[in-house]
Amino acid sequence: MCTVCGCSGDGATISDATGGHAHAHPHEHGHAHGHGEGHAHALGEAHVHTHADGTTHSHGHDHGHDHDHAHPAGGTLDYGAGPARAHAPGLSQARMVEIETSILAKNDDYAARNRVRFEAAGLLALNLLSGPGAGKTTLLVETLKALAGRLPTAVIEGDQQTDNDAARIRAAGAPAVQINTGKGCHLDAHMVGHAVEKLPLPPGGVLFIENVGNLVCPAAFDLGEAKRVTLISVAEGDDKPLKYPDIFEGADLVLITKADLAPHVDADMTQLEANIRRVNPRADILRVSARGEVGLSRWISWLDKARAERLDALAAARESEAQALRAAMAVGGER
Repeated sequence: MCTVCGCSGDGATISDATGGHAHAHPHEHGHAHGHGEGHAHALGEAHVHTHADGTTHSHGHDHGHDHDHAHPAGGTLDYGAGPARAHAPGLSQARMVEIETSILAKNDDYAARNRVRFEAAGLLALNLLSGPGAGKTTLLVETLKALAGRLPTAVIEGDQQTDNDAARIRAAGAPAVQINTGKGCHLDAHMVGHAVEKLPLPPGGVLFIENVGNLVCPAAFDLGEAKRVTLISVAEGDDKPLKYPDIFEGADLVLITKADLAPHVDADMTQLEANIRRVNPRADILRVSARGEVGLSRWISWLDKARAERLDALAAARESEAQALRAAMAVGGER
């Protein structure tokens, strides 16, 4: 998992808002790669090396940790049963927790900076998460068309390669910056902060951040968003929330996409919604479709309400700050 090694951002590139020049954006994560002896070997294999005098010998590889996974009934190997909820060869659970805590602490610092910037602009920032093929970009394109002329928008697109999605967004009339993550499987707050520097933020509008298609790693990384929106298509199976709970646990809204296809793929919508609520009882759930009768109306209404609530909250906070300043001025004037 990305929070174990912290290598997710290597090789990331970011375009400008018009699809122009992309630049490489190295991520510093504070550790060396590779083995100090200059060799690699597979876990459990005999280890062979040659000394300076030319002698060669092999020995068994002791990787210095217990195999900390559970063996429940049925023969399943559960590598998520330990405190770290993950496994990496050669690392103890305690060390994995330590590394993850360090990585996420750095990311959270960048996310806090992003959040301050979004709040200053009066933005509703949304982090859109799903597996590949759930229909994020198609839904987003149709959403932007529906909002055109009445609500300002901007988009940050995340993919391992190409700027295809950002080009589709720009064709729909919204400014978009493409982040290519290279071998990375998710966006992080550092990348998003640099993308924002290239993007004209719409005051009082909505910033859509379309994360890399991945049901695991994006769930761990705060980007500074106000709301998380997880998408799942009707064709993915009603047990997907139980198989990949992390991406659903943190969602404020779950969109069941391609709802018009439900009759054609034998989707059990009732069971799917029940499994979502089993993982996350507090999330809103909406059925949507970029095509057909189901449409986007409930999604658009949710956006309008979330934006209004966001602006009200920001206005109330600023009014409270203004009152505190006035009170301070009054105290100073009495002296």
